[in-house]
Amino acid sequence: MSSQSLPPEEKKQMKTGLGSALWLAVQLVWDMGWIIAVPAVVLGFGGAYMDKRLHTTPLFILTGLALALLLSALVLMRQMKAIIRRRF
Repeated sequence: MSSQSLPPEEKKQMKTGLGSALWLAVQLVWDMGWIIAVPAVVLGFGGAYMDKRLHTTPLFILTGLALALLLSALVLMRQMKAIIRRRF
């Protein structure tokens, strides 16, 4: 049975069913991966570069990774609040 022959109520139910929830979960995990990975890589490599140039090993790499963790946590909390507001 194609979705074109379904009544509008059933079409809406299909969109909000398991498929929609699964797609939302996959999208959320993908976004979270980028939100965590990009700052960690950029600030981690940036800190390693600064440590190499200034001979201050492990000061800047640890500072960069701590900032990446803080930045990722803040962005994730903001995104989760937006999702909760939108869904509930």
